[in-house]
Amino acid sequence: MNLGTVFLAVFRREWTMIKRYLVNSISSLISVYFIFILIFMGFKSMSNYAMAGSLEGSLEGTIVGFFVWTFTIYAFSDLSWSLISEAQAGTLEQLYLAPCGFKWVGACTVLANFVFSSVPIMVLLFAMMATTGKWMNLDFVSLVPLLAITLLGAYGFGFALGGLALVFKRIQALFQIMQFVFIGFLIIPMRIAWAKFLPLAMGNSLIYTVMVDGARIWELPLNDILIAIAVGVAYLAVGIVIFSQCENVAKSRGLLGHY
Repeated sequence: MNLGTVFLAVFRREWTMIKRYLVNSISSLISVYFIFILIFMGFKSMSNYAMAGSLEGSLEGTIVGFFVWTFTIYAFSDLSWSLISEAQAGTLEQLYLAPCGFKWVGACTVLANFVFSSVPIMVLLFAMMATTGKWMNLDFVSLVPLLAITLLGAYGFGFALGGLALVFKRIQALFQIMQFVFIGFLIIPMRIAWAKFLPLAMGNSLIYTVMVDGARIWELPLNDILIAIAVGVAYLAVGIVIFSQCENVAKSRGLLGHY
């Protein structure tokens, strides 16, 4: 089966779901914006107190961190939620009958969700900048590849959680825990030597440099970019391995057709 055909089919499915449940999609975006408003009000109430973190507590750093965090939440939860929804609907086994294999269906699902989530998150970014009066440098030539590199680790967690969803079915509580874990990855100071090997951390720092300092991607330290790529690929590979192991367990126990 042509992978382009698979992607188009998944793309159409995701677009149909968005249109069908548009109110829910808009409500989710509004709720995320209100979370940022609460953070922003808390930031203002702290006056000159510098919040802990690699971005030195600046308001710009808060906006960039929240922007990356929102992308991360969409990235790591998309595949898991899709698996849970398919299992509840009783269509998960049908997806496993795809000639290309389910991993490619999952990869296409992740890519389609990235495309569709980019638009509302960018709307959210403009809303945050308008609310705070802090306007960032939006160099998409630099931002798009850096976002892709940064989110590799998040997708690794997504595949791992997707594998756990195949076996344990209800893992929604883990999503809530992971949201706070990702916040920790984003705010940990980069001056700590091992911080660069955590998912999101180095990529977030590079995105901050582009959006706040106005640097272009070719002006960034090559070593930092290579470290971000290596870390992202490593976490993605581990996530896929965990997914494969959980997939084998689910098949051996006959769990794919049950929720």
